[in-house]
Amino acid sequence: MSVAAKVKNYVKKAINYPDDEVPVITAKDWVKSLSSDPVRDFVSYVTSLFPILGWIYRYNLGWAYGDMVAGLTVGIVAVPQSMSYAQIATLPAEYGLYSSFVGVLVYVFFATSKDVSIGPVAVMSLTVSQIIKHVNDAHPGVWDGPQIATTVAFICGFIVLGIGLLRLGWLVEFIPAPAVSGFMTGSAINIVSGQVPGLMGLTGFDTRAATYKVIINSLKFLPHTKLDAAFGLTGLVSLYIIRIVCDRLSKRYPKRARLFFFISVFRNAFIIIVLTFASWLYCRHRVSKSGKYPIKILQTVPRGFKHLGQPTIDPELVTALASELPIATIILFLEHIAISKSFGRVNGYKINPNQELIAIGVTNTIGTLFGAYPATGSFSRSALQSKSGVRTPASGLFSAVVVVVALYGLTPAFFWIPSAALSAVIIHAVADLVASPAQVFSYWRISPIEFIIWLAAVMVTIFATIEDGIYMSVAASLVVLLVRLARPRGNFLGKLTIHNEADSREVFVPLKPNGKIMNPHLKVFPPAPGVVVYRYEESFLYPNCSLLNDAVVDYVKEHTRRGKDMTNVQASDRPWNDPGRKDEALNSSSKPLLRAVVLDFSAISHIDTTGIQALVDTRNEVERWADRTIEFHFSSILSPWIRRSLVAAGFGRGDSTSPIRHEVAPVTRFHDDFIADPEHVDKDRQKQTAQAHRLPDPEEIITEVRPSSSRTSSEFTYEGPEESPPKSTARLVHAITPFFHFDLAAAVRAAETGLARETSSYGTFDDTKA
Repeated sequence: MSVAAKVKNYVKKAINYPDDEVPVITAKDWVKSLSSDPVRDFVSYVTSLFPILGWIYRYNLGWAYGDMVAGLTVGIVAVPQSMSYAQIATLPAEYGLYSSFVGVLVYVFFATSKDVSIGPVAVMSLTVSQIIKHVNDAHPGVWDGPQIATTVAFICGFIVLGIGLLRLGWLVEFIPAPAVSGFMTGSAINIVSGQVPGLMGLTGFDTRAATYKVIINSLKFLPHTKLDAAFGLTGLVSLYIIRIVCDRLSKRYPKRARLFFFISVFRNAFIIIVLTFASWLYCRHRVSKSGKYPIKILQTVPRGFKHLGQPTIDPELVTALASELPIATIILFLEHIAISKSFGRVNGYKINPNQELIAIGVTNTIGTLFGAYPATGSFSRSALQSKSGVRTPASGLFSAVVVVVALYGLTPAFFWIPSAALSAVIIHAVADLVASPAQVFSYWRISPIEFIIWLAAVMVTIFATIEDGIYMSVAASLVVLLVRLARPRGNFLGKLTIHNEADSREVFVPLKPNGKIMNPHLKVFPPAPGVVVYRYEESFLYPNCSLLNDAVVDYVKEHTRRGKDMTNVQASDRPWNDPGRKDEALNSSSKPLLRAVVLDFSAISHIDTTGIQALVDTRNEVERWADRTIEFHFSSILSPWIRRSLVAAGFGRGDSTSPIRHEVAPVTRFHDDFIADPEHVDKDRQKQTAQAHRLPDPEEIITEVRPSSSRTSSEFTYEGPEESPPKSTARLVHAITPFFHFDLAAAVRAAETGLARETSSYGTFDDTKA
């Protein structure tokens, strides 16, 4: 024997490599499944970064008309909204216009949604204002607001871009819809409460404090309302009047619905224009010697892109705001993905979350060159764009034109815009983010626990901060997910026969069915005496695997009798943990011996080492109870990796020649023989298991095949027309693992007959048995 062969044999012996290996999936197979053509996949990955390449060559005049109408409409709305949102972020108005321009322009090249419009949004603007406040409180006067906001956009943009490039967009799925709705509703209430003082001209308190404090202070300072309220309240009431009237007219005159729609759309611009003109008429001759006006107005807005250039990223500033970056990043991609998915569902297309994250990342990193602050998908503008008849993402080009025209041609008029009017626009837009009663009630009907999460997110956001509300809702959702994973349901199954006009069939249902699911008056018949059938309703992993062990072992001890008669055994000869029962003999006489355990794996998609150990523990405990070899049958195994794991633990085989091991993956290097006391080492039963004789399974041989329009569950199948006899048969499961079955009916049938296959050849499928 060569040295290489000796080394190979030594390594196999050291790792306990099986001599008669069962064919299973390997790591090499997994690597091959990742990519069959790496070069082609790389090219596909690069081209997928620019979705515009998939539709731009088909662009036509029909699409261009729809995009132009939608783009101009959104642009007209985006100008006053973006300046209003910049006010929430405590930034000069021009920074909102910068963010709006970059958002709608860059998104054209990276979008997988035609409806979404990127730009400043209320929740992100509020978060930026809190970050600016946090940094200024810790380092007063060191950095100004625009530099802080631009740095946040730069860092968060790169983080989101990296998540998208690495295809980690699935992380967003860990945050459920009720959690998103909860903090959005709380944030909307927070924003509205913070804008009411500006609407009424109230000053003298911090409008960025907790929501309940702002509400209390607003009521306290209500007697000090200023003239700004005349502009703010007039604008807010007018916005709602125009909206309500147009909606009713659209329903009354359907043929003119589109006209009323556009009238309603332009209500923001119309109110801003009217109030700006009124502000000019009133304020132009009433300026004080110190330069103050009777009402608070926007005043000077720089013309063009005054802050174009390389952003200034101060490492000390990054350190100062590092603790605020996670919440900003979460809001940045969470709101956008939620909006884009919503419009994709409604309008019949599917977005790519990873590509959307790339779009958000690129938008914010490029935006820093223009002095923009963080931008993401806007619900109100996206809804407007969708209703305006947008055809492709190219509508953003037309919106960008409107923003540029406003920056270079309308800035002198922006001087007279009342701040109260901008507050009215914000309140009107943000109010739509509050969940409706019907939406909240649907959460309660579908999942009461998620309704509680929603309510908690709203309350925490109102009484603390948006940051706390998001962290709480995300943490609570993950806890619920872990609890559901760790405490899943499982049922012991029995049989029912369903009859119809053509034939009848057996189905397996819980022995104690839930009356809310099926008819509680039906009698469910248990499997044959000594056969236990159990279905687990979750992946079999370390947090929950002990439940199956406890459930099966407890059920076996309650419904089957012990293999050894322990009625006359003295207490000193009993195991320390088995005191026995006075009615043991009476109960045992009416109970069957355990013969087989059937596990339905149809709901199990993953299994880990701890789960396999739990199965081994279950097998050892029930065999010790029954004092005999127990057959473990598995049905509907979904993954080849699950099959591989079960085979590694000694399951599935009908001719095991290795002694029982209590640990398949011990946490120490000591093996079973070193840690087991003599009382639990049953040499006779180990020998019985090793030499267990298995009789042929009747499913192995097909004696007759009847043509049928619907095939019954079987361990064999054949190819060819159903009206003609088969020329050959092929196994559905491997011959060397007779205890793995294609479906539950086959597994129970094999367990009830008490027969298993006798296998004489390994490693190949028998495809030619007739």
